[in-house]
Amino acid sequence: MLTEYVFVDVTDVPVGDYVEQAQRELQNKLKLPTGYSILWSGQYEMALRVRHRLMLIVPVTVAIILFLLYCNTRSAVKTMIVALAVPFSAVGSIWMISALGYNMSIAVWLGILALLGIDAETGVFMLLYLDLAYEAARREHPQFTQVHLYDAIVEGAARRLRPKFMTFAIMCIGLIPILWSNGTGSEIMKRMAAPMIGGIFTSFILELLVYPPIYAVWREKGLKKEPIRDQIMAVGHLGAAQAIGADTIL
Repeated sequence: MLTEYVFVDVTDVPVGDYVEQAQRELQNKLKLPTGYSILWSGQYEMALRVRHRLMLIVPVTVAIILFLLYCNTRSAVKTMIVALAVPFSAVGSIWMISALGYNMSIAVWLGILALLGIDAETGVFMLLYLDLAYEAARREHPQFTQVHLYDAIVEGAARRLRPKFMTFAIMCIGLIPILWSNGTGSEIMKRMAAPMIGGIFTSFILELLVYPPIYAVWREKGLKKEPIRDQIMAVGHLGAAQAIGADTIL
């Protein structure tokens, strides 16, 4: 078939968005004669293939992370608490990408996927510190109250501050210089580093501010159930004592 190529250099918009808009314009305004056809090739085809792969890879990655979290915590509630780090970091990632003027490319998605693993790790450590402080407070105070719960959560979150800040500082020191790099492959590396920097920044703040209240709400529900259970156990012990006394009299 006789073929003619038209080369298009797109710089201001993503290639996929440009092709979709161009296809709509051609479909509405261009009438091809019989035997003629238009095909789009080049970076658009590669981006389309990668987009289809990402539609499979992203859900599978999230499912694997949730499965590993559940295997570690053995609790669906704790798994969901740790998974809250994902929207915390997504806020910073979107802000950073928007501030730098980057489009949602393959490199950006790779950076977001890498950030999900880091967020899961830091969330597990935050939950671990809170659990350790909670268990220590339960052993120290037999009559565990809401005040003791709040004190334990504050203590656990305060102990997590230094490790969390070290993780945040190391990532910033390692990734921020990439934003000013100009060598070969720097355009891809910048788009991978940008969502990670923005996401770890908001995750650092929101995990310390939001995780403890959510943990407190969850543990408070357990405290409300304990008095009822204690009353039932007390009634059971009283009935057993009365039965023993009756047997003794007989």
